[in-house]
Amino acid sequence: MAKTELTQIPVSQMVIGLTVKLPLSWTSHPFFRSKVKLEQQVQIEMIKGLDVDFVYVVDGHELLPVAETPVEIEQPQEEHIQEVDYRPLAKKSMRVSQQRFVKAVNDSRTVFGKVVSDPEGAYREAATLVENLVEHLYESETPHLTLVGSGEADVSVTQHGISVAVLAMMIAHALSFTKKDVRDIALGSLFHDIGKLKIPEEIRRKRTELTEVESNFLKQHPNFGHDMLKRSGLFPEAVLDIVLHHHEYIDGSGYPDGLNEVKLLNNTQVVSLANDYETLLAKYHTPQIALGILFKNHSSKHSDKLISVLVKILGIYPPGTIVRLTDDTIAKVMMTTADVKQPHVWACDSSGGEPSFRFLINEDVHVQEVIKINELTDGAVKTLQANNPISFYFNHFNH
Repeated sequence: MAKTELTQIPVSQMVIGLTVKLPLSWTSHPFFRSKVKLEQQVQIEMIKGLDVDFVYVVDGHELLPVAETPVEIEQPQEEHIQEVDYRPLAKKSMRVSQQRFVKAVNDSRTVFGKVVSDPEGAYREAATLVENLVEHLYESETPHLTLVGSGEADVSVTQHGISVAVLAMMIAHALSFTKKDVRDIALGSLFHDIGKLKIPEEIRRKRTELTEVESNFLKQHPNFGHDMLKRSGLFPEAVLDIVLHHHEYIDGSGYPDGLNEVKLLNNTQVVSLANDYETLLAKYHTPQIALGILFKNHSSKHSDKLISVLVKILGIYPPGTIVRLTDDTIAKVMMTTADVKQPHVWACDSSGGEPSFRFLINEDVHVQEVIKINELTDGAVKTLQANNPISFYFNHFNH
């Protein structure tokens, strides 16, 4: 009976509603199990981006087409799309995201400067900043992520806060959280590390391993931040909970209170996951490696559902990933697209020459493999700015 159910179909025939089994080991794909229920188009796109030509159908056979769907009707549309050069629009879209990100970081810095001296002014300006973020998130039904940065060598507390807010809001949006929850998540994310401003800079920026005393002092920053905001009497409890508990995990291994899944609020769990990924990203500098470590080694710290959503949002090649293309050029992924193997990239040759922004959907070129920064020539590292810190912002360019 089981053998009868495991019908083999090409990946092109996958549709939402099917439950499929991947012909891969669990180490070779980003899902929690080899058996996947297809509930969103992004899951189908991710599977198409894997090195497989077919999948096995476990359930939902009635959804399969009786015959191959004709492609003749679709082909002229695809040919027409190939004739249009969307690069200027994509460039403009990413430039807008970059400008919005920098403004958000600057506005956040201004807010931080007023928290103690003018708490009411700080709250008003923070609420305005959050409304801008919410507006940018909901500009379309299918927001993407784009690579942004401040141009600084180190990620500031405010830059980190904006990027965590963007990731956490994307997760909440994908899970259809209410706008109130999205606002609380955004506000809590902005302020989640404000307590670090009470930590001496030599500890915060120390490159070598912290001593036990230094580590314990650094772990006080959630309490410092919570007390700073609570003193004003202006911030909602849901926001204060995020600031106090953004280092708590569902397995009880976090701090400062060792909360478990039962006691950890949903909004706080979302920010905890976004912050954990951003922390790994700052350490390993490669989005895909950071995602892999989170997926394989931190899975007990976060719910399967939340990690699965984050994987879908980031895609197989998250913005900032260094890749080799099928024409043997090197590139950095700038923005995710519906076609996971044809993102928008900044590319160059292996020596760093001939730099150009490329819209792979307009080309017969796709991602061949991910490569490590230490595999690049000095010229390619410089051209691609491969060592620059990575942050994210919303983007709605969907072509």
